[in-house]
Amino acid sequence: MGHMMPRLGCGLGRVGGRQIHGLMWNDTSKFDLRQLPVAFEDIARAAARLDEGLDRTSLRRSHFLSAICGMDVHLKFELNLVTGSFKERGARNALLCLSEDEKVHGVVAASAGNHALALAWHGASLGIPVNVVMPTIAPLAKVEKCRMFGANVLLHGQNIADAKEKALSLPDFEKLTYINGFDDHEIIAGAGTLGLELLRDEPRLDAVVVPCGGAGMLAGVGLAVKTLNRDCQVYAVEAEACPSFQEALCASGPVATTTTSTLADGLAVPTVGSRAYAVAEAVTDAVSIIDEKQIALAILRLVEYEKVAVEGGGAAGLAALLPGGPLHEQLAGKRVAVPLCGGNIDTTVLGRVLERGLAADGRLSRFTATVSDRPGGVAELTKLVAAMGASIKDIYHERAWLQSAVDRVQVRCVVEVTNREHGEEVRKELGKHYPLVWNPSLGSLRESSQDSHFY
Repeated sequence: MGHMMPRLGCGLGRVGGRQIHGLMWNDTSKFDLRQLPVAFEDIARAAARLDEGLDRTSLRRSHFLSAICGMDVHLKFELNLVTGSFKERGARNALLCLSEDEKVHGVVAASAGNHALALAWHGASLGIPVNVVMPTIAPLAKVEKCRMFGANVLLHGQNIADAKEKALSLPDFEKLTYINGFDDHEIIAGAGTLGLELLRDEPRLDAVVVPCGGAGMLAGVGLAVKTLNRDCQVYAVEAEACPSFQEALCASGPVATTTTSTLADGLAVPTVGSRAYAVAEAVTDAVSIIDEKQIALAILRLVEYEKVAVEGGGAAGLAALLPGGPLHEQLAGKRVAVPLCGGNIDTTVLGRVLERGLAADGRLSRFTATVSDRPGGVAELTKLVAAMGASIKDIYHERAWLQSAVDRVQVRCVVEVTNREHGEEVRKELGKHYPLVWNPSLGSLRESSQDSHFY
């Protein structure tokens, strides 16, 4: 279940910062939106620039997700842009704002994927040379697409910080304009056009739920929304593996945050941008944290009900709204907009994530049964599983670790069931016939002849 990270002093001793019901709340009423480093007028000018060269993405109410979440859920399909993410808004706006001399020399950026793709695509269409430094962990498909769009790609370092340092230090890049993917003024303004479109298409929104990495989209969207409707609440959603915006709120400014591996790799920015933070702090009402299971489940729900493949960061907003998510009860009955801000998930990763989502949804269960090692012993087990309407996805025999009887064998199974209730029925029925074993994720097998356990 989504929760606040247990950080010492977080939200305490700070005006307006408080933790209630798993959210870190922020008092935005004390901020003057006219005094921010990015103005609403910048967003309006960006919208005029992007009127040509950028497709308008749709905002649609999801019938199924609204029913599941218990609220009016409106999805903004940013993943339908050419390069598969909202990053095109800021990238094109930033390129259009370059001076003629800057356009001739070109630009450089550090990015693991979406920002690089957006710059490469729009740089090619505008005739502006684009150079991107990508960490070695960047997905190969994104690297190749950047090259296909005509960008000069350099692979360097293990993370974005390493890539940025390289981009700023190479003599070959000295005359190039560096474009930060989340903290550049025009990047934030471009992202804000998403917020304009949200309220133009659905002016009665009660809340907007925005995935947050470096805080650029949060800043731009939040500023547009709060300027047009101060009563519409803006919620930031961060991955548990990298809550850099929450940490910044706690410290009253951007700080380096420890980052671990996450399905929402696009949100894994260790330090939010200083300009983005200044704006985002003024327009964000609360911050919520989601875990890996919730992200996987959100990706699964979007595949099943909306027929779209969304990357982890792009599904983060929905993850917070689903049952068990940190915003599920908070926004019950409300009219809520969620940007599906990225769809660049590797197909190999998608398969693994969907399996994790099925497990989190209680539709995949794993157990170990001790059965007779005589002919027909395993067949009886599989017949019983089939009779209960479950499907065996994987099965494996283990003889060496069963020391109690030479005429018995352990059979480890992964089965697919309809839902948690169905899984419980299968568990109880198997428990009547076999001693079942639960395999904890960290250790050795534990036997129980009285009960059985699924996970």
